[in-house]
Amino acid sequence: MDDTSAAARYDDLRSIEAEVGTLIRRVKRVIGERAREVHPDLHPMTFFILTHLAKEGPLRGADLSDAFGMDKGGVSRQVQTLVDLGLVERMPDPEDRRAILLGASDEGRTRLDSMSRRRSDRFDERLASWSDAELAHFSRQLAAYNSALSDD
Repeated sequence: MDDTSAAARYDDLRSIEAEVGTLIRRVKRVIGERAREVHPDLHPMTFFILTHLAKEGPLRGADLSDAFGMDKGGVSRQVQTLVDLGLVERMPDPEDRRAILLGASDEGRTRLDSMSRRRSDRFDERLASWSDAELAHFSRQLAAYNSALSDD
């Protein structure tokens, strides 16, 4: 590789780093907005727990602790907030009546679905000028990028 192409590659890699940094900041902001759309008092971390329960639940608290790498006390506080907001419900585990399962309530699912539809519509509007080929190419490139960095 000659000096010119090495310099161009270096510049391109730094540009990718900068753009990914912008993307990360945007994602953090959007997650906060999504959480508040579901409920004005919902914290982003609590939002992640709710979305996980809606997709994977019902689950035990220990399963949530493992999924999020949090201690049981931290998960318990987040879950209690979700229960207090009416977004999650506790139910007995049919396989072990002593255990409690956690799942998104009907209200939680309704609010998540509503927020998701609004967000999807906005996303579609913002990318309306992209052709199908551009969308497909970007999707493949993003997947390749994430695959290349999957060990990080």
